[in-house]
Amino acid sequence: MQIPPTPPDFRTALNALLKKGPEHFGHFMSRGIKPEIDGSYLHWDQLRRHPPPDGLTHEEWWAGVSFARSVLKIELPLIDNTGRKFHFARTDGLLLALHQIDRDMGGRLEVADPQLANKDVRDRYIIRSLMEEAITSSQLEGASTTRRVAKDMLLQGRPPRTKDERMIFNNFRAMELLRGKVREPLSAAFLLELHEVITEGTLEEPGDAGRLRRPDEPITVLDISNGQVLHSPPDANELPARIDALCAFANENAGHAFIHPVVRAIVLHFMLAYDHPFVDGNGRTARALFYWSMIRQGYWIAEFLSISRIIQRAPAQYGRAFLYTETDGSDVTYFLLHQLEVIRRATQDLFEYLDRKSKELQEVEPLLRSGENINHRQRALLAHALRHPGAQYAIEPYRREHGVVYQTARQDLLDLEKAGYLRKRQVGRAFYFQAVPDLARLLMGNGRQD
Repeated sequence: MQIPPTPPDFRTALNALLKKGPEHFGHFMSRGIKPEIDGSYLHWDQLRRHPPPDGLTHEEWWAGVSFARSVLKIELPLIDNTGRKFHFARTDGLLLALHQIDRDMGGRLEVADPQLANKDVRDRYIIRSLMEEAITSSQLEGASTTRRVAKDMLLQGRPPRTKDERMIFNNFRAMELLRGKVREPLSAAFLLELHEVITEGTLEEPGDAGRLRRPDEPITVLDISNGQVLHSPPDANELPARIDALCAFANENAGHAFIHPVVRAIVLHFMLAYDHPFVDGNGRTARALFYWSMIRQGYWIAEFLSISRIIQRAPAQYGRAFLYTETDGSDVTYFLLHQLEVIRRATQDLFEYLDRKSKELQEVEPLLRSGENINHRQRALLAHALRHPGAQYAIEPYRREHGVVYQTARQDLLDLEKAGYLRKRQVGRAFYFQAVPDLARLLMGNGRQD
């Protein structure tokens, strides 16, 4: 990935434009240049490849665009390497994207899938999303374990066997940790705890987990394809003060301008990655912090999303959004717009998944009613299991519910286990049965897992 060129200084371009005389300046003003070009917030690297308005140079066009953006500029209480404040522009495109997210994430998921009113179903979907985010976030950082192997590890609860599996296992634990800390304010101690959970057992030096990098640990972000330095994070001596500022921003105790909650969450993601306060695990920690902020601020549907899954489809765009911000005067609008699109697509993925699962249930129910090898008692149990993932069944309660002898009840459940619909586990002398995760697909004769 190449570092995009630094845009020309718009003040210099404006001065050059003024020197061309009032007639040319009047022509420039008549063009009505806006902060976005055809609805897109273009970086200089992109704009210079488009034909400029008639009678203007690319530099003059950029000067007009930059001036239009400066009118919409909102400064953040966070600074870059040079001490300049990060900022963003409240453009029409940004406001529209935020409105769409508020609309899509502000409603209730039960509208899309009434089953989500059931706690068991909700928990199943949350676990699915936590696993998906844990896997893809780790894969973005180099974990090479396949999705199927990783999912089996998490579902079975087996210990990780490799470093790559440990990365995924840690990410899953971290996401669960954050769910329990949404009412807590962000602090340096909280951040270090999160990092320790994410990196435990994955670093060359175990003592690096849960601590800030030191001044004797210079760090850069490199392009792995050619070794080019893409980003040099702030000096380690600045990290304590920068972390304090980040925590104040996260806890809404910094600045006076209204910051939209989703903007706040995305900026936290950006800043932790920008500061790179740890020797490793910064990207995973940054994305986890985004989830914590979203859920803390009332966007509970974020629990069901996987942003890393979307980022993984086009990682170069993710990296470019960072570079556009850094090369254009610390204008974080580029990263905001990229992540807003990621959230929109992750939300769309969620609703498509819910729609697919709802249709699967509609297809499975007739099969249950007409199944030749399943008796009416077993049909009732499977129908219940489809609507209550995670529910457990025991022989004695099943016997009493259906008014049959113990041996009949036991055989019913064992037959369902033999058919692959249930799993059995023993606790003491008692046996408990639970539906397999892909029960609906199995009933339809399709064993592919989600």
